[in-house]
Amino acid sequence: MNAADFTAAQWSRATAAGIDPHEYQRVTDGLAGAADWGPAMLRTGHTHLERAHKAHSSRSAAGHLLTAARWFHLATLAHDGQAQRAATEADDALGRALTLLEPGARRVSGEGFTGWLRGPADAPGTVLVVPGLDSAKEEFLDLASALLARGLAVFAMDGPGQGVLAATTTLRPDYERVVGRVVDALGVARIGVVGLSLGGYFAARTAALEPRVAAVATVSGPFRLDWRQLPAPVRHIMARRAGGRDAARDFARQVDLTALAPRIAAPLLVVDGGQDVIPGVTDGEPLARTAPRGTYLAVPHGDHLLGNARPDWLPRLADHMTHTLTGAPA
Repeated sequence: MNAADFTAAQWSRATAAGIDPHEYQRVTDGLAGAADWGPAMLRTGHTHLERAHKAHSSRSAAGHLLTAARWFHLATLAHDGQAQRAATEADDALGRALTLLEPGARRVSGEGFTGWLRGPADAPGTVLVVPGLDSAKEEFLDLASALLARGLAVFAMDGPGQGVLAATTTLRPDYERVVGRVVDALGVARIGVVGLSLGGYFAARTAALEPRVAAVATVSGPFRLDWRQLPAPVRHIMARRAGGRDAARDFARQVDLTALAPRIAAPLLVVDGGQDVIPGVTDGEPLARTAPRGTYLAVPHGDHLLGNARPDWLPRLADHMTHTLTGAPA
């Protein structure tokens, strides 16, 4: 894929993650080839780190640090030799920003997971935000903000093969075991789980197998994968994250919610975009239909992760989690 095509493909994802569209255009207009993507994203992230260093207030510094974290995360999408460096820098920038902005934010790590717990200590509910194949906790800050604004606590996490843990761990289908350790570490009795892209599979699977899940939502999550039909770039990323092509093929074979969907007892919201058509991926409609308390929200003009349609689903998802966990009116 050439630079122009790659840039266009990432536009919705980048702007949904909080990247200023004008800055995105300025940065990407100068790319000569796809190989320039990672270095350009890193340079832009470092520009914001320098701005944070020179800022006249802690709030301004934190804002630049959050922007740097977003740019560093974008750098990981090149899946090149600098991707892990970029993931580490994204993780560091996010941590520094939250330290300045939210003194009560707490880093929580354990076997196969790491992330930040944000929100009031006496929050009436806690939501885990689960990323996907090549996403990370730095990508979904707007979702976290929507949940925090409703008084919930939020744990945005990286799990096995994700984000800052991608260098030392590999994808695993039994994500419910990881979530179980997260819930133990957080010390809560019940949780909500929101999963995005492949994280939607992880969230749904966890809801079927972890009884402490009281609310669940998926966004662009797969119901089933067919390795043979998946586009080559997706297979390549999965192989990198799973520990090799054979491991990736075996992982994809296990991504199938047919038997698990009927076991999801918690209220479930499934969000899909009508323009999200990836060969080899069965979307979430069968999940919503076969889960006992499933609701399907299809946004016809939505793309993958519905970055081009935030108002059509994000408030409803946040209300779904709030109402289900707390009983507050949606």
